[in-house]
Amino acid sequence: MALDVGDSIPGFTLPTDSGGNLSSSDIAGKTAVLYFYPKDNTSGCTKQAQGFRDALDDFASAGATVIGVSPDGVASHDKFKAKQDLNFTLISDEEKSLCEAFGVWKEKSMYGKKYMGVERSTFLIDDKGVIRQAWRKVKVPGHVAEVLEAAKSV
Repeated sequence: MALDVGDSIPGFTLPTDSGGNLSSSDIAGKTAVLYFYPKDNTSGCTKQAQGFRDALDDFASAGATVIGVSPDGVASHDKFKAKQDLNFTLISDEEKSLCEAFGVWKEKSMYGKKYMGVERSTFLIDDKGVIRQAWRKVKVPGHVAEVLEAAKSV
């Protein structure tokens, strides 16, 4: 069963860009924006990452930490982060455990072909580790501004 508003996030420890790790305990006591995206260096994912990058100071002013998550490996994240000058952490969820817990690993379809992939989704998590808002099937235009407004009220 997918996590939703009012649910506590599960415990996790996953690798990040730059050879680090991030655990659920690392974000405990903080407001966090956890956004799931399909793939590094694709057009929609790049636009979304650039939006969060450009608004990061505003998120910090609202007391929120931004974290991106995709099934790409650490090496891919390192390249994506360097190429786009990203200023926030990217989690590598190659086993899709976090994607599955949040219910974003879904069957998708393109040109009539079915495949499994990440449904672009964002979760606003409060300082107690509870999901306060969830956006699923995200469309990139305007999304970062909407998440920022919600983060200001947590």
